[in-house]
Amino acid sequence: MERRLFLAGTAAAASAANATAAPAQGRLKQGVCGGVFRGSNLDFEGQCKALAELGIHAYDLQGPDKFPIMKKYGIVPSMVPGSSPLANGVNDKSLHAEIIKRSHELIDISAAAGAPNMIILSGNRRGKSDAEGMDNTVACLNELKKHAEDKGVTLCMELLNSKVNHPDYQCDRTAWGVEVCKRVASPRVKLLYDIYHMQIMEGDIIRTIRDNFQWFAHFHTAGNPGRNEISIDQELNYKGIAKAIADLGYKGFICHEYSPKVKPWKEALLEAVESCNV
Repeated sequence: MERRLFLAGTAAAASAANATAAPAQGRLKQGVCGGVFRGSNLDFEGQCKALAELGIHAYDLQGPDKFPIMKKYGIVPSMVPGSSPLANGVNDKSLHAEIIKRSHELIDISAAAGAPNMIILSGNRRGKSDAEGMDNTVACLNELKKHAEDKGVTLCMELLNSKVNHPDYQCDRTAWGVEVCKRVASPRVKLLYDIYHMQIMEGDIIRTIRDNFQWFAHFHTAGNPGRNEISIDQELNYKGIAKAIADLGYKGFICHEYSPKVKPWKEALLEAVESCNV
């Protein structure tokens, strides 16, 4: 009887330890966006402390004002916010002077902080054809690429869906984004491939990643439909997707951009990390 009680107590202790242990991340470096903390009531420093305790060392889309707190906990600012709002981006020539000026400043700030990437947004079409929007986008990025190359910061134009979340956004297909990158022809101008968004627009995720891998510098995840937890309740097989990315030799970050809907934030995050642990 005493032996059974001892073994039960040992198993319970082991289970509790495993529940708080840092999750394995395998061949991929994983990080987060702020949405994963929905429902946690943690302030930003509390979020960074929690990430450090979990062994997760990247946080996307936090500005320079947050860098000192991130540095305190060893968190990399893996994707710095860009110089324009989502709808008003580099496809609009009237905004180029302002975007270029601020982007040069952000490239310097990013480099000084050890941030590898800075986001670029195409902006909404607002009647512009694909050809006109691309010409404008390429012209703007050509003004930035030399500085980004010199500082070692990659400008990542994000692929977003225009069907559900961002109506009229222009960079909503992989082929359009890839063609921009080909025309700019810089190792520091690539794409942020958001798996959730491109599942909505295109599907065929693994084949698309394999066929265009050289143009992808960063990845975002979320469950579809709903942009919530990565779980069996959504349609993407993230274990298979993560394996395909890792097998290609990817060295950048894959960051979780969902917002938990059903599960507590920590349980959902541990599940997301495990889903991409390959």
